[in-house]
Amino acid sequence: MKWFIIAIVAFVVIVALWAVSAYNSLVRLRNLVQEAWRQIDVELQRRHDLIPNLVETVKGYAKHEASTLEAVTQARTIAAAPGSSPAEQAQQENMLTQALGRLFAVAEAYPDLKANQNFIQLQQELTNTEDRIAAGRRFYNANVRELNTRCETFPSAIIANMFGFKRAEYFETEDAAARQAPTVQF
Repeated sequence: MKWFIIAIVAFVVIVALWAVSAYNSLVRLRNLVQEAWRQIDVELQRRHDLIPNLVETVKGYAKHEASTLEAVTQARTIAAAPGSSPAEQAQQENMLTQALGRLFAVAEAYPDLKANQNFIQLQQELTNTEDRIAAGRRFYNANVRELNTRCETFPSAIIANMFGFKRAEYFETEDAAARQAPTVQF
């Protein structure tokens, strides 16, 4: 009888230790996802801050390209609005990326603009920021994948459901047109 009680106590202790470990793992993953999103948010803000300077530089050279400049400004305003979910933010950022692509295509038509040091510097900073955003998206999505896997697989799904851990949204586009390079025709 004594061995039976010891075995039951040992089983309960092992289950409790597993539950604590699973809970802590889920908390760690949730925090990693939130941290990764905040890093993307920082890079997106940097991108949003660079765009008005880029638009002003282009304005001096391409006055009659007002519709392209307005599209970039409008897309930036929408993308910079707070409170979007990762899916909504991805869609807004893709619209901004398309508008920037059209802006750079317009810049190709102005050799003086392409040689302007301010434009070149802003374009390089924007390119570096885009690379950092892409790296941030990969890091965020990897953490989301790990959290979602833990929330859905047995036995950690039991702890996830007990303590209200939810699946996180990926930061991706569903719009096939946003995945293609923009075309500009004169």
